Amino acid sequence: MFCNTMLVVLTDLAARLLGNTAFRKHFHLFLSAVVMIGPALSLWVSQHSIFAKRSHFLYRMFLRSGWGWTCIFVGSFVFLLSFSVRRSLSLSVRHLSRLAVAGGLWFGFCYLLDLLENTTGSCYEPLTAGSEVANGQPLLVLREGESKSGCLRAGMLWRGYEVSEDIFLLCLCCLLLAEEIAVFGPYLSLGGSSGAPLRILFLFCVLLLWLWLFLLLCLLAYFPQFPTQLIGGALGCLSWRGLYQGWYRQGPSWCCPGRPGLGLLNTQTSSSEAQEAQRNHDHCN
Repeated sequence: MFCNTMLVVLTDLAARLLGNTAFRKHFHLFLSAVVMIGPALSLWVSQHSIFAKRSHFLYRMFLRSGWGWTCIFVGSFVFLLSFSVRRSLSLSVRHLSRLAVAGGLWFGFCYLLDLLENTTGSCYEPLTAGSEVANGQPLLVLREGESKSGCLRAGMLWRGYEVSEDIFLLCLCCLLLAEEIAVFGPYLSLGGSSGAPLRILFLFCVLLLWLWLFLLLCLLAYFPQFPTQLIGGALGCLSWRGLYQGWYRQGPSWCCPGRPGLGLLNTQTSSSEAQEAQRNHDHCN
């Protein structure tokens, strides 16, 4: 009984915060400020911290498979919420298709960014036995005709125009999470049924959102690469705006999955209350 009460209290508080109009309107601005100001934290953090090592458990366990974790938790939450309201598999699949579209966009951008780095880059071999330059870095000798894969396999360095895919992924996942789970607040305010499994999934999504924000700060503070990270964050925000503020705002059709919560926010209330909640939800979007 106590655990269930705590679960209800925590999920209600989180749903009220994430469903708040001010939070939903300004979260992307907060995320943009973090990306721009985050590298300045490198002046205060210790490079001997456990988070200054790329081999840290959080980086290996979550960052390298960030999109998979996001799809697992957000997809489960979206499916359970939509199916428990309408009992319609087609409606649930339509809402899940937003994740498929975002995933396709993510993988497409990764391919283009990798192609950009391969096209603009060159292979360099460090001189281990020779003298060093003034700043302590070894001299590099250009090796022409090498591909990126062959260069890295040979233990050499590849230098090209790079965009931070990690920052791009984290920004996109944070904005996607905030959009998809924000519907839970209006859903609860309309008296929607919410069992323990749905609330637990929602709480896991909230924790995942905070984890992505924490990892984003860690990358910006401990591994600052301002130009590439700034471009990666900009791509993430632009992808979110193009999908959730652009394409998804059109009515649902065979080529558009529609906005989060569309068709779900009229469960156990009068039609006027449901329409008002849907309008408020759409206004935030």
